[in-house]
Amino acid sequence: MQITLITVGKISAVYLKQGIEVFRERIKHYVRLDVIEIADIKNSNNLPSDDLKKRESELICKHLTSDALIILLDEKGKQMSSVTFAHFLEQQPAMNGNHHLIFIIGGALGVHSSLHKRVKFSMSLSNMTFTHQMARLLFLEQLYRAFTIIRGIPYHNN
Repeated sequence: MQITLITVGKISAVYLKQGIEVFRERIKHYVRLDVIEIADIKNSNNLPSDDLKKRESELICKHLTSDALIILLDEKGKQMSSVTFAHFLEQQPAMNGNHHLIFIIGGALGVHSSLHKRVKFSMSLSNMTFTHQMARLLFLEQLYRAFTIIRGIPYHNN
């Protein structure tokens, strides 16, 4: 299985960069993980929000492939427990032939409606709202947790 995480913007906080790197290192023992960072749009403060979301979404779409299951992390998406997320990941290749999963974390304003049309599944990390930078760390921790659940490693229950 291959997992690609597409995100908008660079991580600015050192503590988030460190945490993200910890989980990227851990995850690589279980699955191939590629992280694609879409650069922030220049002069974005001068753009209407829908135009900004459209431009960011167009850049995201350049990295989507037709052979992948495309999953959007979105506050309105389906919520799953860590165990349910692990089962979801475990079932993808067997049930749907999806050996490539692409997860998307949009920019601070979310993604454009045109991107929503390409997404096969939306999931939420929580009822709470997080910055898109924090969402990256939280998602990677949950991805690592899912693989430890799948492999029966005691990280989840500690």
